[in-house]
Amino acid sequence: MTEKQHPANPYYSRTDTTSLNLSDAIWKEVLSPAVYEVARHGSTEQAFSGKYWDYEGRGSYFCAACGNMLFRSDAKFATTCGWPSFFETLRPNSVLYRKDSSFGMERTEVVCGRCKAHLGHVFDDGPPPTGKRFCMNSVILEFEPDKSSSKKQP
Repeated sequence: MTEKQHPANPYYSRTDTTSLNLSDAIWKEVLSPAVYEVARHGSTEQAFSGKYWDYEGRGSYFCAACGNMLFRSDAKFATTCGWPSFFETLRPNSVLYRKDSSFGMERTEVVCGRCKAHLGHVFDDGPPPTGKRFCMNSVILEFEPDKSSSKKQP
């Protein structure tokens, strides 16, 4: 989905990397309810329910809240966790990390490097070359297929 496909969200851009610091009220106004709940409140979609958990198309994944490019499909790998998983981000500043001690667990939360939307968590049980598993929520991701890809989007 491009900027033209987000008329209610003037902050959405696939080219602007300027950090966004908007109020919760603004985010609630410009995001769909499902994206808002994950992005701004750290909700998690149910395992195996998201459209990208087992999707194999070739292309790029973007933040559904702001358009920031996050991952490439060649860094995605199959897991049994029920969420789309990647072993590396597209670039070092695509995401930021926060300590998450919720639910009596010690985890590392992953947020969008541009708008600070909650994306998911990262774990140290992924494949080589990084050993990382970026376990993301499908609802906060948008996929754009490579121009040469003929794989249907979910």
